[in-house]
Amino acid sequence: MPPPSPSRTAKTAAPGSRTGLARALSKLGVCSRTQAEALVRAGRVAVNGKLIRDPIAWVDLAQDRFAVDGEAVAAQRFVYLMLNKPRGLVTTAQDDRGRDTVYQCLAGADLPWIGPVGRLDKASEGLLLFSNDTGWAARLTDPASHVPKTYHVQIDRPADDALLTRLRGEVMVDGERLAARAVQLLRMGEKNSWLEIVLDEGRNRHIRRLLAAHEIATLRLVRVAIGALRLGELDKGQWRMLALEEVQALVGKSASR
Repeated sequence: MPPPSPSRTAKTAAPGSRTGLARALSKLGVCSRTQAEALVRAGRVAVNGKLIRDPIAWVDLAQDRFAVDGEAVAAQRFVYLMLNKPRGLVTTAQDDRGRDTVYQCLAGADLPWIGPVGRLDKASEGLLLFSNDTGWAARLTDPASHVPKTYHVQIDRPADDALLTRLRGEVMVDGERLAARAVQLLRMGEKNSWLEIVLDEGRNRHIRRLLAAHEIATLRLVRVAIGALRLGELDKGQWRMLALEEVQALVGKSASR
């Protein structure tokens, strides 16, 4: 989780890794790229003992030595965890409107800086990932990866076959094509229904906008799975570390530990 000043920990870099300084600090797990840019501009970052103020200055992750506020960046394993996000929290480290954030669920934990992998809006709940492995996070959130995300969604009406058929088609909203990979009925009451909706792309407020295009209101939205990783019995507001096999399965390849 992000402490008041950035973490000084990082991973061992791969040989020949040349990139911009702010991006390098993010790749090393020191802090987010935005935080790194601010640190560099504030004159708090040195490379090979020399103060650098240009966030896009070229550096070599394998050969250069980095320090923040005079403290050398030390090797540290990556962290991967999952949180059952409660409704009403925003997915950000700091909110300029003073709203409660998901980092309150991690308060007091002995963790390095970690960032959310993807987002859930304030009114949504369920499975949310965190990591300081920005490369792994980028692969997981890349639209080209098509990692399926499964949601249980309560809507404001009974869902008959005609409604389900409409939801399985595409709609254009504000110039964007919105579609679900799969839609099925979980259970139905007299005044509302629960649907399972699977997406393989992550557009902003995708499900809410898709339903609204059919004049359907979203009462609750819970993400229950990302790929094969399921929320399971994890209590609301609680978190756990991912097993190595879970980390690897999400991106289909080995991850650093």
